[in-house]
Amino acid sequence: MMQNLSTHPFPSLQVLSTDSVQTEILTGLAKALLRLDIAYTQLGQRFLLGRDLELFERNGLRQFCAERFCDLAILPAHFSIDSLRVLAMDMDSTLINIECIDEIADFAGKKAAVAEITAATMRGEIANFTESLRKRVALLAGVPESALHSVYEQRLQLNPGAENLISGAHERDMHTLLVSGGFTFFTRRMQERLHLCETHSNELEIADGLLTGQVLGDIVDGIAKNNYVISACTALGLSKKHALVMGDGANDLLMMADSGLSVAYRAKQVVKEKADVALDFVGLDGVLQLL
Repeated sequence: MMQNLSTHPFPSLQVLSTDSVQTEILTGLAKALLRLDIAYTQLGQRFLLGRDLELFERNGLRQFCAERFCDLAILPAHFSIDSLRVLAMDMDSTLINIECIDEIADFAGKKAAVAEITAATMRGEIANFTESLRKRVALLAGVPESALHSVYEQRLQLNPGAENLISGAHERDMHTLLVSGGFTFFTRRMQERLHLCETHSNELEIADGLLTGQVLGDIVDGIAKNNYVISACTALGLSKKHALVMGDGANDLLMMADSGLSVAYRAKQVVKEKADVALDFVGLDGVLQLL
């Protein structure tokens, strides 16, 4: 377990790699910090910085690591390892490798149309997630329920490191929470498969074995995701600062904000720039290197 840095008043850096971090990468990072006139104290593979980082510095240091096929975690000031008691995750393109709605649409011959709306929404170009989801689901009207089973069995895969991350979180007695703008058909199966503590998502209406093109109940959008994270923390007597929150799209930003640690997985640029940790090379379980 890494040293608890809850008393350090500025950010800290740690290189994350699929293999052991090479000495020359740490040396290069140290030289980069000196060129930026950033004082630091090095503790093993972690750099305790003497001041806050500007956005261009964050991006530049991450780019340095990316060119060497590593990720850079920028841990916030007063980061506390022991305080992280909740793991909250998005599902589509974070925990799993696909956007389920796009794959369902493929069975209706409408994948291109739905996928473009999905991509624009995740990039933050379509701000109203609820409207976006309803438009996409409407295009699924008439798709047989069997298509959901086909997507799950033939196309859905866990992203690298998912099982290790969840099991590692449970070993640390963390409460695991899946909050998704996707669908209950898939989140329930993820809960059973990974023994997640709780899941929240949208329910597709099905009549006579066919999707109606409607969603039942309120939409789980970015606001709802954030509320579920807060509720999970509150139920445990905790604040959101006790949550490690992972996502990839613009509708994850609200639940990632003000958390104890925010992690962007293979994420859109707007998400990576705001996240404490951006994982572009290591798997989901790379986060365990920080704990």
